[in-house]
Amino acid sequence: MSEPQFALVDVNNFYVSCERVFNPRLESVPVVVLSNNDGCAVARSNEVKSLGVKMGTPWFKMKALAKAHGVVALSSNYALYGDMSARVVAILRGFTPAIEVYSIDESFLRIESVVKHYGDAVRLGQTVRARIAQWTGLPVCVGIGATKTIAKLANHLAKKRPEYDGVCDFHSLTAIEQEQCLRTIDVGEVWGVGARTVRQLEALQIQTVWDFYRAKPKAIREQFGVVLTRTWMELHGESCLSLEEISADKKQIIASRSFGKPVESIDDLRQSVATYVATAAEKLRAQQSLAAALHVFVMTNRFKDSEPQYDAGLTVPLAYPSDDTRTLTAAALAGLERLYRKGYRYKKSGVMLLDLSAKRLAQADLFEDTQIKAKSARLMRVMDQINQTWGRCSLRSGASGFEQPWAMRAAHRSPRYTTRWDELPVVR
Repeated sequence: MSEPQFALVDVNNFYVSCERVFNPRLESVPVVVLSNNDGCAVARSNEVKSLGVKMGTPWFKMKALAKAHGVVALSSNYALYGDMSARVVAILRGFTPAIEVYSIDESFLRIESVVKHYGDAVRLGQTVRARIAQWTGLPVCVGIGATKTIAKLANHLAKKRPEYDGVCDFHSLTAIEQEQCLRTIDVGEVWGVGARTVRQLEALQIQTVWDFYRAKPKAIREQFGVVLTRTWMELHGESCLSLEEISADKKQIIASRSFGKPVESIDDLRQSVATYVATAAEKLRAQQSLAAALHVFVMTNRFKDSEPQYDAGLTVPLAYPSDDTRTLTAAALAGLERLYRKGYRYKKSGVMLLDLSAKRLAQADLFEDTQIKAKSARLMRVMDQINQTWGRCSLRSGASGFEQPWAMRAAHRSPRYTTRWDELPVVR
């Protein structure tokens, strides 16, 4: 049986790259993508990074810099990013079915069974890059290694070192080349080594990946435990982290957003809560689960000391576990009625679906109306199909409202080119 071989495929500057695919004028222009309500930088082009802008920098703090250097600011376009991510994953599944979608822009692949068809791992990596670039326009880098940790490290090298042309197979390097690479990389670049652990390692004179590689495993285990020891073993080529091909069902589902402007009326709060319930219920049905309870919460802006503060939540049990948007909305709004207090300027609301169980394991209840239950299932299935075809919220409950003046700010959002008929790109 072949030794495991992993590839990590990572889209470069994912959010910015998605924007550039449909707006080529943004190529080589400094671009920053902002968080909800156009608050902070959540993605930066290389040009913005070179200006010293850090991840999470508030937009108002970089406006002067942006004006001086022509930085283009865009609101987050999650519909576009999610769809482009799904397209990349579909392409990767064409190379191997053994894939773990690690995040919206990263996927691990097991490639030992398919690499022979391409000659070697580097050629496979270059084929992956070329196909994704041709079919989506997105640039990716590929890191390859005997373990997931090494593949992650190789991906870092593929990004930072032009000589690898976007693909680095760590074990194709000579021992001297491997050592030279590890000596130049900070230990914080090792997958799973967080800021706190970095400080503890540096106190032990472990500053580079090479220092960590050379450390005694017994000392690592005694001072840091089994998790970091496993990372050390992975770095030495012993695969300890398997590919998680099937994502575990979520134990709870949260939907929440900060408002674009403060909300005072109960009607606006009802609309926001109903909207978030619809989003959470769609995710619940997608993983074939039922919720037995939900938690609804509201809060004011804790950063405004001059205003009265209020932060409260309430858990509402359901008579029967359900995935019906209408049932969940009714429960959430009943909880909201008990929470609401006049005289406050609310900044945020949200819902959390709790006590989730697999739908296939649900036991029938003696007093439950099976005909109503069957109609509910059909209605929810039709609602999801319509929203998948025509875009989220094309069909929704009236409780969600239509104008939604409380909705989060997205003043600089680009069109949702791939998921909305009315926002398709125009070719002239």
